[in-house]
Amino acid sequence: MNKRKVHYRSALAYYEIAEGIKDFIKDNTAIVCIGTDKCIGDCLGPLVGTILEENLFPLPIYGTISNPIHALNIDKRLEEINKLHPDACIIGIDACLGENKSIGEIHTRDYAIHPGKGVGKTLPDVGMASIIGIIDSSDNADFFSSRSIRLSLVLDMAKVISRGIIHAYYLNKGINLKT
Repeated sequence: MNKRKVHYRSALAYYEIAEGIKDFIKDNTAIVCIGTDKCIGDCLGPLVGTILEENLFPLPIYGTISNPIHALNIDKRLEEINKLHPDACIIGIDACLGENKSIGEIHTRDYAIHPGKGVGKTLPDVGMASIIGIIDSSDNADFFSSRSIRLSLVLDMAKVISRGIIHAYYLNKGINLKT
């Protein structure tokens, strides 16, 4: 298993993310962003999806602020995505809990994401590769009502992840961007 991690404030965080997922960015890639807009701590995925859409990212994107993929609709939405893109290389994106010292880290991994695991839910795995952002400590007993998670942290992490995905796309296409 291959896993990279970088803090979102690192000067080249977007580049580390791009390097971690570039082999999964193909013409048949679909980006599946998991989370809900009803909870600051769980809106990382939908923010990434929305930012990618606003930047006219050319690959299919599922899960945005206005049309999120969350625990209540994930089975149905994954079924739809798999019908539309049966051979897709799916990259899953989600917020996650971790150690206190890891808050702000973004991990790229060459394996599926396990949404809901940190809050005791059993949901289907998503993707062949994944990007997670650690937005709070797993010591926080009630993730969904936590008032300690700042929207600015989640938004800044979403911007870095989005930039990394866009950069990975251009790296894969052999286009050199000046950043």
